[in-house]
Amino acid sequence: MRAHDYIINKQTSWAANNGIKLIGSKGPKGVKNYSPELSLNIFEPLLPEVRDSFLQGDGNEILGAPDKPAKMQAVHSSSVLGVNIFHYWQRIGKVSEIAAACGFCNQGNDVSKKIIFEDKYPIDPAFSFPPNIDVVFHNKSTSKYKCFAVECKFSEAYGTMGHGSLKPAYLKIESIWRDIPNLKNLAESISPEDNQFRFLHPSQLIKHILGLKRAFGKSSFRLLYLWYDVLGKEGAIHQEEIDAFSRVTQADNIKFHALTYQELISKLNKRYRQEHEAYISYITERYL
Repeated sequence: MRAHDYIINKQTSWAANNGIKLIGSKGPKGVKNYSPELSLNIFEPLLPEVRDSFLQGDGNEILGAPDKPAKMQAVHSSSVLGVNIFHYWQRIGKVSEIAAACGFCNQGNDVSKKIIFEDKYPIDPAFSFPPNIDVVFHNKSTSKYKCFAVECKFSEAYGTMGHGSLKPAYLKIESIWRDIPNLKNLAESISPEDNQFRFLHPSQLIKHILGLKRAFGKSSFRLLYLWYDVLGKEGAIHQEEIDAFSRVTQADNIKFHALTYQELISKLNKRYRQEHEAYISYITERYL
């Protein structure tokens, strides 16, 4: 079974086991992979500030139409997976616990103060639309790292749509590449077409690095690639591509690392099941 199909089947089975009758991508039409309302697809209601963040994003994630559900109603939505993992810790005021579980800092460190979803960091005034970063931890002003950023990937990494390459316009602005020559070489190799990477979307990660570097400086942020692993060839290739990208970032002294959702959820399960039983039961049942 293809990785994408495996993830879809797992999520539709979860919905069926919980009595959620899914609808199609066009309401009564289309493949039935969407919850009839967003509340059925998330662990808990969105905080007002989180809802506002998604409304201000560019992905049209939570607003649907009578004949077309919102993107976050999809059971295989990467935004929903990110919300179901991170939102809970924001609501209970324990952001540092999930930051430590992600490998950003040591357990017990209280450097992280809040989480912003769909946060934007412009790369250069030449570009009108800065990319949205899925999850960003905003840290204390006294912290060495001003933010921890997370790019979340779920089923879309294994889809048939492919991913975009880096537009040549980015390479024309010499100033944004001066202190990251290895990433620039990679960027040149995937522009205007990316024929190297099948499952990883390196141009997206590069744009995140450029935006974060402009906002905080090269040494004052960390970036995590949080991805859903699958057994077989597709998962193995995805891991190889992540490793290749990691080597490039390491050569430029960019603080980048990767973690699978399965590793993160297993870590949370081991540390917090007794104290946060409902949350842990939900994420382990649905995503492990």
